[in-house]
Amino acid sequence: MITRFAPSPTGLLHLGHAYSALVAFRAAERAKGRFLLRIEDIDHTRSRPAFEEAIYRDLHWLGINWETPVMRQSDRQNAYRDALDFLDERGLLYACTCTRRDIEAALSAPQEGDVQIGPDGPVYPGTCRDKNHPKSGATLRLNIVKAIEYLGDVALKDMSFQEVGQRYEGEHRLRPDDLLNGFGDIVLARKDIGTSYHLAVVLDDAAQGVTHIFRGEDMFSATYIHRLLQALFKLPVPQYHHHQLIRDEDGKRLAKRDDARAIAVYHRSGLSPEDVITKLPSI
Repeated sequence: MITRFAPSPTGLLHLGHAYSALVAFRAAERAKGRFLLRIEDIDHTRSRPAFEEAIYRDLHWLGINWETPVMRQSDRQNAYRDALDFLDERGLLYACTCTRRDIEAALSAPQEGDVQIGPDGPVYPGTCRDKNHPKSGATLRLNIVKAIEYLGDVALKDMSFQEVGQRYEGEHRLRPDDLLNGFGDIVLARKDIGTSYHLAVVLDDAAQGVTHIFRGEDMFSATYIHRLLQALFKLPVPQYHHHQLIRDEDGKRLAKRDDARAIAVYHRSGLSPEDVITKLPSI
């Protein structure tokens, strides 16, 4: 078993991060496997060295150890570009010039009907799909129609992933209609970043040989996108465990701006790692 924790250095870790890291770490520990840490710093506009140092400090304080060297996404831009070139050579990418306002306007048109919501928000209506905009420096989207055609019926019949988490336990199959209507043409590279979370996480997990992915249940629907990309790149398929989210007293999921529940704050207040862990569900 190889598990991982992959935080972004865009803020301080909070109780939700602690829970996710501990779940993955202890699963690997129980299986006498390996636990990896990856720094997801593709968003160079928000990533900060101070936050990365805080990640290491907080995890060590919680008793979590990992293998070194640590993979950092900012060191893997060539791998992301190669993957985009692979898709582009097969006619599966197109450039999109739509702003968020353009997409909202297109989706509000009467002929669009009910707006479908996917992992990244409202499902893109394909406005730029056939416009042949220059790709250089543009946002790049996966042409989901051509991707389904490229994989073919045989591959699609075998496309599924296994969920071992209690809430979603079982095999989940990918169906063409669900991909078309529920996800649409997802962004694989943003013009200011050069890649996207979906593309980077799939390539990085494969590069690190991750066999079991533990993450919050808010990421469950994104797993369908990740499974599709694994099929396109012919990558191994990990098992998935989407655990419950840690929420505040009002039932809202914790966010990095919620500094009151940051691990560093608990540390500075004199609590022990055991005190913090007792605030979390059983692991």
